[in-house]
Amino acid sequence: MKGIFYGIGVGPGDPELITLKAVHILKEVAVVIAPRPNARAASTALRIARPHIKEDTEILELTFPMVDDGLELNEAWENNMLTILDLLQAGKGVAFLTLGDPMLYSTYIYIYRLLAKHQVAIQTIPGITSFAASASRVGFPLAEGNEILTIIPATCQAEKLSQALALADNVVLMKVSRNTSKLINEMSDHDLLDQAVMVSKCGHKDESILFDLRSPELKPTYLSTILAKKNSSGTA
Repeated sequence: MKGIFYGIGVGPGDPELITLKAVHILKEVAVVIAPRPNARAASTALRIARPHIKEDTEILELTFPMVDDGLELNEAWENNMLTILDLLQAGKGVAFLTLGDPMLYSTYIYIYRLLAKHQVAIQTIPGITSFAASASRVGFPLAEGNEILTIIPATCQAEKLSQALALADNVVLMKVSRNTSKLINEMSDHDLLDQAVMVSKCGHKDESILFDLRSPELKPTYLSTILAKKNSSGTA
């Protein structure tokens, strides 16, 4: 009998922000898969989840390279999927850790699709997103009444970014560590800088919060999220 594959969102950084269901599963599975960007990097998701993992649980840190080479990515995903499939076919329960929520900009989505083709049992356990945790951390309501909240990867095409910023009342900007200066200019053009905050590494020991995005201290990391609300007097 095949084992069950679990996709577990471990939240943004605080180990106490993992759901009870995720904790229960982590204490039951035989194997925990911890994704990492390269062979030298430690898995952030594993560090968050480790307090909830039994000492005798097998932990596999699999590399999912963060590169633009499609062939390299596909090869890595396929090889990692086969590793997981072998464990499931041996009857082992396997948990795949992912930051935030498994169904939002996560590596898990690709593994989920590949494994689904092999008709294995899959359960996805939702997690608290970085923007939800950040909003609570700084007291920033994400949306009220009929306001429109738009979640945008800042790495999207410039035209799409501009269109999304123009239509939104409130925005969540993720993946903000690239082309930051251009992003800030776009936000300024759409009256989104006066009521904005960037939270980096929310829930981690080195968490940082910046309310003035015009500041030279704006130095986003891979785990930075920007929350912004359009000025009611804006004309964009």
